[in-house]
Amino acid sequence: MTKTKSILSSFLLVGLLSASLFAQTSSAGRYDATIQTSVIKKLDDNQKFKNVKSSVEDGIVTLTGTVDLYQDKLDAAKSAKKQKNVQGVRNLIEVAGPAVSDAQLHEELSKKLYYDRVGWYDSAFNYYTLSVKDGVATIGGQTYNEVGRDSALAIAYRMPGVKDVVSEIKVSPVSMFDDNLRRRTVRALYGDSALGKYAVDPARPIRIIIDGGHVSLYGEVISPMDKQIAGMRVGQIPGVFSVENNLVVEKN
Repeated sequence: MTKTKSILSSFLLVGLLSASLFAQTSSAGRYDATIQTSVIKKLDDNQKFKNVKSSVEDGIVTLTGTVDLYQDKLDAAKSAKKQKNVQGVRNLIEVAGPAVSDAQLHEELSKKLYYDRVGWYDSAFNYYTLSVKDGVATIGGQTYNEVGRDSALAIAYRMPGVKDVVSEIKVSPVSMFDDNLRRRTVRALYGDSALGKYAVDPARPIRIIIDGGHVSLYGEVISPMDKQIAGMRVGQIPGVFSVENNLVVEKN
């Protein structure tokens, strides 16, 4: 009897779960027509979505078609997600736009990333790496905060020819200790008579990445001597645990 009751209980449990799942699916699906109408209207209101199509099933919006920029693809999904009763968005939109070679994309993106946020306090504490393959831009490196990261990604999102963007950017952890080291590192570098020239052009600072007291230097310097001096000055700062000198001597 005990075994029979156990089997019956299992069947009842499976039945209840199936009924619950069916009820949830039916509940989500009953708004499909309304969602479809609101999504179509929202997309039709914007010319950049003229080639985007949508379908809805069980509250899930599927977007297909083409747009000119990767940012447009993100914006289309965001617009659909904001509509009432939408449970999720499946973004299958393809970025058409102009045909741009990977080499050209790399060159243009590198230049824009290099000059991004020039004049802002955090610019000297942001460093990016970049690779482009088949129109997919992968951006790495480290930024002082989320603002720097988001600014860099926005550049790639809006670049004609970019088909997709992969973010591998690390945001530096919040640390009063590291912030104090950043201030002292800037003073040590640009206060040196040989290195002060790198502070004249705000677009060419020595990039300073600090993470838990470990300092990494990036950028270009004029001579091997300048690279050596920079590493020595940072290594002499109290509280610095290690120095990774990645400065590159520019080619004449």
